[in-house]
Amino acid sequence: MTFDRRQMFFAGTVFAATSMLAGGTREKSASGPPGKFAPPAPALQVPAPPVPQKVAAAPVIKSVVPVKLLAAAKSALDRQDRSILRDRIAVVDFAAPSSEPRLHLVDLLSGKERSLLVTHGSGSDPDHSGWTRRFSNDEGSIASSEGAFATLNFYSGKHGRSQRLAGLDASNSNALSRAIVIHGAWYAEPNVVDATGKLGRSQGCFAVGDTLIDEVFDHLGSNRLIYAAKLTA
Repeated sequence: MTFDRRQMFFAGTVFAATSMLAGGTREKSASGPPGKFAPPAPALQVPAPPVPQKVAAAPVIKSVVPVKLLAAAKSALDRQDRSILRDRIAVVDFAAPSSEPRLHLVDLLSGKERSLLVTHGSGSDPDHSGWTRRFSNDEGSIASSEGAFATLNFYSGKHGRSQRLAGLDASNSNALSRAIVIHGAWYAEPNVVDATGKLGRSQGCFAVGDTLIDEVFDHLGSNRLIYAAKLTA
């Protein structure tokens, strides 16, 4: 069978057109939606969850005041009218010897405490053993008294700056007339304990070392409570 020139030209034209259509189809497949010839889509990158940061726990402030004594002090505070401030108190543990820090300055809002040495009266410890043996509310007893006291005004006396106290219980109701106060004293300094194993004695007042007394005054100020007692565990 033979072809003339027009048949050969027509066949070539058809072949070229068919090739162009096929090439266009492949290009569309490569650039269009994923198909037989499309490259794989990149994997979705999911960010790793953040590593949880460890938060330091708040320090636990452990009270050094005997539990029973602190509860009694708070109960005494609750019994007072609102003229007595509720933010800070002082607690004196007369069950401890004078050689130990037994005057506890307690911040009821933060829970912080500071403990200092404090004396008792010579009438409470006639043998000067360092231990509180008895209490009295009587004039001339030169003994310490138990109970709740309210801090009053400051004044300047023979011991320098001092602070008057009012007794709030039957056991210490004569505190003001007996001049039972807070004051500084050389015989209440820590070096006295170092030398003798105990503090000196007052005449029933709460005497704190001269170098530390301002801490007590700053903590208490006026219209706050001091609670003093000798409680057994």
